[in-house]
Amino acid sequence: MPFLPPHDGPELERFEHPLASRYASKAMVRLLSPLYRQRVWRRLWIALAEAESELGLPVTKAQVAELKATQDAVDLEAIARHEAALRHDVMAAIHAWGEQAPGARPIIHLGATSCFVTDNGDLLIAQEALTLLRRRLQDAIAALSAFAAQWQDQPTLGFTHFQPAQPTTVGKRATLWIQDLLLDLEDLDHLIRTTPVRGVKGTTGTQASFLELFEGDGAKVEALEQRFCAKVGFPAIPVSGQTATRKLEDRIGQVLCGIAASASKFACDLRLLQHLKEVEEPFESKQIGSSAMPYKRNPMRSERINSLARFVLGLMPSSYQTSASQWMERTLDDSAHRRLTISQGLLAVDAILVLFRNVASGLVVYPKMIEARLSQELPFMAAEVLLMEAVKRGGDRQDLHERFRGAALEAGRRIKAEGRPNELLKLLAEDPAWAMTEAELASLLDARRFTGRAGDQVRQFLAGPVAAALKDHAPADEAAVRV
Repeated sequence: MPFLPPHDGPELERFEHPLASRYASKAMVRLLSPLYRQRVWRRLWIALAEAESELGLPVTKAQVAELKATQDAVDLEAIARHEAALRHDVMAAIHAWGEQAPGARPIIHLGATSCFVTDNGDLLIAQEALTLLRRRLQDAIAALSAFAAQWQDQPTLGFTHFQPAQPTTVGKRATLWIQDLLLDLEDLDHLIRTTPVRGVKGTTGTQASFLELFEGDGAKVEALEQRFCAKVGFPAIPVSGQTATRKLEDRIGQVLCGIAASASKFACDLRLLQHLKEVEEPFESKQIGSSAMPYKRNPMRSERINSLARFVLGLMPSSYQTSASQWMERTLDDSAHRRLTISQGLLAVDAILVLFRNVASGLVVYPKMIEARLSQELPFMAAEVLLMEAVKRGGDRQDLHERFRGAALEAGRRIKAEGRPNELLKLLAEDPAWAMTEAELASLLDARRFTGRAGDQVRQFLAGPVAAALKDHAPADEAAVRV
């Protein structure tokens, strides 16, 4: 028997991709939508027709005007009908547009191959999507920068191997997250600056069809590509087969994975800090942490960042397999894969950065918990300070060192075996060799003495590299977080 009862209508049977319906922003979903893709294709065909007209091919201004007049009137249902019959997405789009612009129908796609619109179009859409991600990345940097500035001097226990180490500050720890994002921003800027379009290359990349159109005039073919690129705003890759090299998608994937990894590191750290009850992600007044345990405040946004990042990082191996297995001038085993990886990678990283900004903007810090944990460990870390003070009072440094070691081991045993608080200072005060009371020893344990230049490092970092990275920052739309 079926598990589900009969339902009402086809809408309930349609799969909705969670990246589009639940996680990514409306702005990113729009860029990757079928409608927007068709409009980009039409923009490319218009640019080609204009350039061909300007260089003397039989493309009239009236035909170009007709294309422009119908550019945005995309009929997706008509395209679907044609594709069902033709089994070819590009030809379906051409036929549907030809019905809307009958006068221009003969010159749409003149001299071009399908990859003229698919490759050029995908690269143009990717450029827009990457530009949106750049703004979101800067949003996350800005949010963390404000947090780092607020807590730049708050001492906190540092961890190596997630074991107590020398103190740092809450703000300094945040700069480590920011540093990763600055490197991602550099990579993203390089990618945006250097990613080309395919250009006007013809069926196997030789431009033979365009050379025929221009009756053997290679200079005009070169001029055609130059004019086309000027109209779309990006240079063409110097050479290609029928497709542009699939390594262009690999480069996009590398940057997306870099951002995902940085965000995942931040989210992992925050989950550990929330476990320690030192720093928490935001939590709405009516938010439910657990259906069974109503007292819980689970770090679900950070967990979602980790989950989405894991998905993005898993895309790259198969992307490399695609670029590695292309045959000669092209093969079609890349098509379905590219439709999945490029779009899903962009959607997932968009969702990650929307969450990142939301979490980083609403972090909750609990200084008392931070101070309590630091005070529990600080006596162990103050060995050198305590030794120097005892030597000033006439003690023997080597003898004191051995006495400190013995007292520290006993204090550690009591903490772990008996569940007692850190009694190191009490044990030292009971030893006449130290010649100090417990209160005198405690007065030497100002946590700020042990954070080094952490606060100054935060201030210099925010005023220098971070300020430079945010110089042109224009915040992205405040996308909703569906918790």
